Amino acid sequence: MHGWIILDKPHGLGSTQAVSAVKRALRQSGSGKMKVGHGGTLDPLATGVLPVAIGEATKLAGRMLDSDKIYDFTVAFGAQTDTLDLEGQAIATSAIRPTLAQVEAILPRFTGPIEQAPPAYSAILIDGRRAYDLARAGQDVEMKTRAVTIHSLLVSASIAPSGAELREEEWTLNQGQGDDPIEAITLTAHVSKGTYIRSLARDIALALGTVGHVTMLRRVKAGPFTLATAISLDKLDEAARGGGIGGLMLPLTAGLDDIPALPVSPDEALMLRQGRVLIGKPHTGLLLAMEGGTPVALVEASGPEIRVVRGFNL
Repeated sequence: MHGWIILDKPHGLGSTQAVSAVKRALRQSGSGKMKVGHGGTLDPLATGVLPVAIGEATKLAGRMLDSDKIYDFTVAFGAQTDTLDLEGQAIATSAIRPTLAQVEAILPRFTGPIEQAPPAYSAILIDGRRAYDLARAGQDVEMKTRAVTIHSLLVSASIAPSGAELREEEWTLNQGQGDDPIEAITLTAHVSKGTYIRSLARDIALALGTVGHVTMLRRVKAGPFTLATAISLDKLDEAARGGGIGGLMLPLTAGLDDIPALPVSPDEALMLRQGRVLIGKPHTGLLLAMEGGTPVALVEASGPEIRVVRGFNL
């Protein structure tokens, strides 16, 4: 039981609660006590791809945190909230509504390397305390800007919070017809680690001369994982009751699909498990050392030297 369960996290559930649900499912299925962790926080408001690492895969959870993500999100114009989403209180309003053409024209300004200030309601530590705790206590929270990268930012295909297609009349109301003022816009963003979609929505609205907040946020890809392999909590519970939770798991190597494999002999595998340096054919970069079909270690190669980055006890 070493691998990944990819949850389609529902609205209203925190990432820690989702991990607890997987732990309960593992116990219910008779798998015993396992290490479990998630590969990237999702706000309770958000839905979508939440990679949950189990067993030795937890050693790769940090790598998931550093990976790129893709989100669909809807920005509603006319009000900015303190949390930058629909769960907060309005702190600014505007009667200005942009057109679809204006939105499309502004998006290149938010593509590529940009600076953004995270939301005050975020988990960032300020003098040892979470920013959201300070904000909830009524303190003024000054968030320093940070560098992030928006790889692409486009007007989305028609996406509803559930992932289903909107009806044509709903799509016309939200997205407009080019020159008509619109109440909301749904966008798709491919972003680097550390990007806050709520901040991106705020800044896009301000650049359009109005204010806005996020009303829908759905992660459709996290690292190599997509909605195609994501399961609902209902399906997880059903599998746990039937003792078939292992059938829902992806292998540990699924989190390393972008890493080339390095075949090693049993003797070389033993050396890596002991933390020793291999001397072999010149390589460069990260590699996944494999003894047959068994992952041995994530290794870093520099010339002929191959050193262990993360070893797996399999």
